Amino acid sequence: MQTVRLGRTNAEVSVAGLGCGGHSRLGMARGADVDQAAGIVRRALELGVTFIDTAAAYGTEEAVGEAIAGRRGEVFLSTKAAPYRGGAPVSAEALTQSLEGSLRRLGTDHVDVFHLHGVQPEQYDHCAGVLVPELKRAQAAGKIRFLGITEHFSSDPGHAMLPRALADDCFDVVMVGFNLVNPSARDRVFPLTLARDVGALIMFAVRRQLSDPAALREAVAGLVARGEVDGGDVDAEDPLGFLRDEAGVGGVVEAAYRFCRHEAGADVVLTGTGDVAHLEANVAAIQKGPLPEGVVGRLRRIFGRVDSVSGN
Repeated sequence: MQTVRLGRTNAEVSVAGLGCGGHSRLGMARGADVDQAAGIVRRALELGVTFIDTAAAYGTEEAVGEAIAGRRGEVFLSTKAAPYRGGAPVSAEALTQSLEGSLRRLGTDHVDVFHLHGVQPEQYDHCAGVLVPELKRAQAAGKIRFLGITEHFSSDPGHAMLPRALADDCFDVVMVGFNLVNPSARDRVFPLTLARDVGALIMFAVRRQLSDPAALREAVAGLVARGEVDGGDVDAEDPLGFLRDEAGVGGVVEAAYRFCRHEAGADVVLTGTGDVAHLEANVAAIQKGPLPEGVVGRLRRIFGRVDSVSGN
């Protein structure tokens, strides 16, 4: 497994990270039980994955805890808590209760990074003023090693929140949406993380628009209508069909993972699944070399101005 230094954490972690949320949630979203979900995590560990990301909201912390029992030292463990619930801000005390619940379900006395989860721009002031000081207290107590924050990419595809968080320079790791359909983090986020040596976790590398041809056609039609994509640059019926025709590129999904993996500023590329074969294919794709320069150039020409969709 290829590894990467995760910014100023100085941790050496796998370039492929197991995301335990998303549409699959280790298969639990489709009926898998805790033991079955733990089996996916164990297979990821066998493949050399050392970065595992979960969250209280995913319902997968117990499965992760079961899988890493007796192997905690092999894993860089990430979990999260939302700063708002039901439209109301979470108190410092409630945040600590969430952290304690996560530690209990994960079967550990600390997490390597604890994120404020899915923070929207209008929620950031509460995070900075109330929740970050509480996280720093937990850090001083040894329950958290590093502080993190994740954006709500579906509603903030242009990255309005993360530059504010990075300017405050109190987060060691961020989770950012980035993919070949919306690469706007290249200009709006990665220069900031690189300047501050902040680790960058990539989410949304592959979502519905990159795995469902009908969804991609619909999304690209909208981008053309809004002037973010030049209709003359794409085949409206098969916008990414050229990837399948390119020698050495194993289709759209593989290309999407390789596109993210070799972007300057991208550290860990997260992949989520409830199927072992799918996990193995995704991990292999993330470890492949860069896409041909001509392909990267074409993708930049087509999608380089997009900042209004997440790929979901």
